Amino acid sequence: MRIAMMGTRGVPATYGGFETAIEEVGARLVERGHEVVVYCRDTGAKVERKSNHLGMQLVHLPAVKTKSLETLSHSGLSAVHLVTHRTDVALVFNAANAVWLPILRAARIPAATHVDGLEWKRAKWGPIGKRYYLTCERLAVRWSHALISDAQGIADYYQSKFAKDSYLITYGAPNCRDAGSELLKELDLVPGQYHLVVARFEPENHVHLIVEGHRRSGSKMPLIVVGSSPYADTYTAELKQLADPSVRFLGGIWDQDLLNQLYANCYVYWHGHSVGGTNPSLLRALGAGAPVAGFDVSFNREVAGRAGHYFADAAKASELFQALEADPGMVLELEAATITEAERYDWEIVTDGYEQLCQDLLAQRANPREISSGKQNSKLPLRANGKTPQEP
Repeated sequence: MRIAMMGTRGVPATYGGFETAIEEVGARLVERGHEVVVYCRDTGAKVERKSNHLGMQLVHLPAVKTKSLETLSHSGLSAVHLVTHRTDVALVFNAANAVWLPILRAARIPAATHVDGLEWKRAKWGPIGKRYYLTCERLAVRWSHALISDAQGIADYYQSKFAKDSYLITYGAPNCRDAGSELLKELDLVPGQYHLVVARFEPENHVHLIVEGHRRSGSKMPLIVVGSSPYADTYTAELKQLADPSVRFLGGIWDQDLLNQLYANCYVYWHGHSVGGTNPSLLRALGAGAPVAGFDVSFNREVAGRAGHYFADAAKASELFQALEADPGMVLELEAATITEAERYDWEIVTDGYEQLCQDLLAQRANPREISSGKQNSKLPLRANGKTPQEP
């Protein structure tokens, strides 16, 4: 099959979960004999601009560099490009891009939309932005030939609100337990002697609660904060005001080896994300064997399971910092549990789900009535482990 992936910053993956998924799944689809085209835009990372990456063909298109138009403008150009460069199926990431689905439908390109999390809950969007995302949820349901949810909670939301099934396909957990530690010397860090946060600086990722909890706890270990946001200067300034001198802001890190070593050697990984589904940062922590302190929402409990303890505010975070540092045995128990939890998230099985979805979309293409009506494929949603929700 010729499979197009659009709606993200593209690959090489240097930014977020969508990009990681495209890199991991796309490369595996190529290995299985499929032709994969990925639409890319500039990420600001210091990476070489390529025409091919891990066998995937890369198409670089421009974007309007503003918070509200960057994704939308790039995806619109990608949809137009697809019309003149045919593909068998299209995977559209981010429900915000649903406005471009009619272009693909007019060109008779079957498309599945990865709806991501509940974007309208993000604090960075004002009333207009929130209404836009809520509208796009409805458009994605109406105009997609299939929906992709990466967590059971997201699938439940679309079933409850729109009576629409999803292909339930999570992300994978990379195995980086043996990443080493030699690069930590560059940062003057001692393995097992620091807490870690990796997140975009957005209020709903609750970095502020973690930073404040660390300060209030009197923690004896530094808190290492990896991340930034191109449109969050005010929030970034607030974070730095909350922090005590033992909090170190490293900004974005594009060196994946260094990032793996930071995960694999932290005392505890702190995960504050609250509105997404299965988050790749959390999966990376599990794959690195890092004990988890997570913000208390169903998505994080679904993923981390027994490998995590949870907090809901700065006071609880402070208590958790104190408890975890006072009881290394508790931390070792969480670390042991990461092995079992990470095994539930395998990139090969995730790729099986995407491959099956694309085959289903291609089969639908032979039935013009079904495609034009926007009917969802009757196949039951797939879990990351290859089982449907009805199977044990």
